[in-house]
Amino acid sequence: MKPCCITYNSGVEKAEKAKKQPTGARQAAARPRDRGRATKRKLIEETARLCEERPGAEVSVAEIAAAAGVFPNQVTYHFGSKDALLVHAAFLGLLHDARRIERIGRQAPDAAAFRRNIARAVLAMPSLPSVARALAAGISKPELAPVVDQHLQLLFRQSERYVSRLAETRGWSAGRPFDVEARTFWSTALGAVLLVRAGAHGTNADLDLAGALTVHDGPGAG
Repeated sequence: MKPCCITYNSGVEKAEKAKKQPTGARQAAARPRDRGRATKRKLIEETARLCEERPGAEVSVAEIAAAAGVFPNQVTYHFGSKDALLVHAAFLGLLHDARRIERIGRQAPDAAAFRRNIARAVLAMPSLPSVARALAAGISKPELAPVVDQHLQLLFRQSERYVSRLAETRGWSAGRPFDVEARTFWSTALGAVLLVRAGAHGTNADLDLAGALTVHDGPGAG
């Protein structure tokens, strides 16, 4: 029993000492964590920017580090690999594009225009080439699959909330639950990009992405 008591008392003493620690000391201890988060955010943002400016081109670690104003070894320190950073950056770009597309959707006068406008805007998103590379990385490198899945789930949830709120406001509905609507739409769009990247012939005109949406005027199953 004594070791337990000693350990507990030691923990209490440490907690008491931490409470007595000056505010400045606690702030100083938090600064490295804050700097680390800021560095990670800067690396992701600069990588997303570079990928958008040069779609389809390779971006080196040295270029990313220079753009973010850090040393190249910060990439592996914070992300483990360049590929992991590229995944984070690709989906950051995709989420930014998705927010712009949401504004386009809100301007649609009816559900039919919403389907057309959303489909057209998604196929023109500048982030799609980077996202296609991220998806391919998740397939070829199992350690990146959880990172890809995390971002996809965020995209699905954000899209589901958006379309369900818009439908409620406009009196629209869908032929299936809104979570399935969001997943089906993005799976179709991203799958098409992967096909093109794999060498499939065709253009955006060959894809009826609007047909992947069942949102319509009036009440229904959604």
